[in-house]
Amino acid sequence: MTTGINTPAPRPTESFTSAAAAVDRLIELYDEAVAYLSQAFANAVTSGMPDGRFRAFYPEIRFTSKSYGLSDSRLSFGHVATPGTYSTTVTRPRLFANYLRQQIDLLIKNHDCPVEIGPSDTPMPVHFAMANDDAITVPHEGALTFSLRDVFDVPDLSTTHDDIVNGTGFTYPDGSQPLAPFTAQRVDYSLARLAHYTATAPDHFQNHVLFTNYQFYVEEFEAYARMVLSDPKSGYTGFVAPGNVEITKSDEALVQPAKMPQMPTYHLKRADGSGITLVNIGVGPSNAKTATDHIAVLRPHAWLMVGHCAGLRNSQRLGDFVLAHAYLREDHVLDDDLPVWVPIPALAEIQIALESAVEEVTELQGFELKRIMRTGTVATIDNRNWELRDQSGPVQRLSQSRAVALDMESATIAANGFRFRVPYGTLLCVSDKPLHGELKLPGMASDFYKTQVARHLMIGVRAMESLREMPLERIHSRKLRSFEETAFL
Repeated sequence: MTTGINTPAPRPTESFTSAAAAVDRLIELYDEAVAYLSQAFANAVTSGMPDGRFRAFYPEIRFTSKSYGLSDSRLSFGHVATPGTYSTTVTRPRLFANYLRQQIDLLIKNHDCPVEIGPSDTPMPVHFAMANDDAITVPHEGALTFSLRDVFDVPDLSTTHDDIVNGTGFTYPDGSQPLAPFTAQRVDYSLARLAHYTATAPDHFQNHVLFTNYQFYVEEFEAYARMVLSDPKSGYTGFVAPGNVEITKSDEALVQPAKMPQMPTYHLKRADGSGITLVNIGVGPSNAKTATDHIAVLRPHAWLMVGHCAGLRNSQRLGDFVLAHAYLREDHVLDDDLPVWVPIPALAEIQIALESAVEEVTELQGFELKRIMRTGTVATIDNRNWELRDQSGPVQRLSQSRAVALDMESATIAANGFRFRVPYGTLLCVSDKPLHGELKLPGMASDFYKTQVARHLMIGVRAMESLREMPLERIHSRKLRSFEETAFL
């Protein structure tokens, strides 16, 4: 105990050469901190304003290297580039246990050095500590007889930021370099936002994420989920809908909430987390950024956009596919985080998986595949009704960029994948051709949806199932890594 501040009994920092033991220690320290704050909060709610403040701390991982580089230059993660001390605060270690064990194990093996686990000096906000318990809700300011921030730590924007992933030269106050791409408070912030926007717990999210902008894809996803749940050999164990409603058998009823969240999300689960999550982000780059900002902290292995677009070439037909090889970014929502002059490269592993999936589902190959699919630049804008303004400027830019399709989400999702080091890709389906008199009208849309949605979704699923079989070190390309990177993915 310090003057005026009550804290848990001090715990020593310990060294570990076993990743499993290190994660067990993180879980122990985190659980102790949460239990301490939970008890203090419960006492304060029932007994009123306590004497002094109550504070507990996130656990941290600390690592010190004394050597430069590695003998294996193929590695894109799992190591630090220069001598020095590196650290990261950790939250929800049970949720991230597999990820933490994997990243810590690589660090220990690649450098033949231990990691140190102990309490950090970053306070844990009471809101985030209570987020694990559905039975407890932290009241808004003014609901209690005392000010919450007079007794407990609350979220602090100075430790809730994207400085690490944005590459702005972030260093911890003690001089250590970041070991992971997000601070504990940044992760906790996003976990809370995910639960709010998707109405599903972060625990259900899988390592492969599909984004779409139409509810029709959700219906097909559920149909596919029921089919594979009836096959014990599929490896899929459950299907989760908003409200955390889960079915494990194909014939179970799926009762969803009367009021759907802003971004309804569905999870086709596997025991090791290698299943598929589908997020209906709705329309617009703001939604696309919001969803990817928060899902990124879960460190998915890949995310893909499978939505609708406007075809820009007269040779395209409704229902044709577009595989994005490049992006024209006029969405503006990421301009402050990732300047538009930063190129967003196509990732070979993702492109091959998507093209192979199109071939498998459509049963077309080689030159014949060109009948239904084009590759090229996808343009993303922030004005859904751009057709109603003077078209000369936009059309000229679209032509100069060699764009073949236009939408409102794909470049945002790809750019945030690049920014967050999450492998990304885009396969769109042409639903209208505004430059050639084929607008998205109800009758045309109905015919389109009936014939193409199921096939399009299945292509996305097959691509993800292909990527699932790929070694992690192969899919996480070095193209996504900058000059100075965190050791953890």
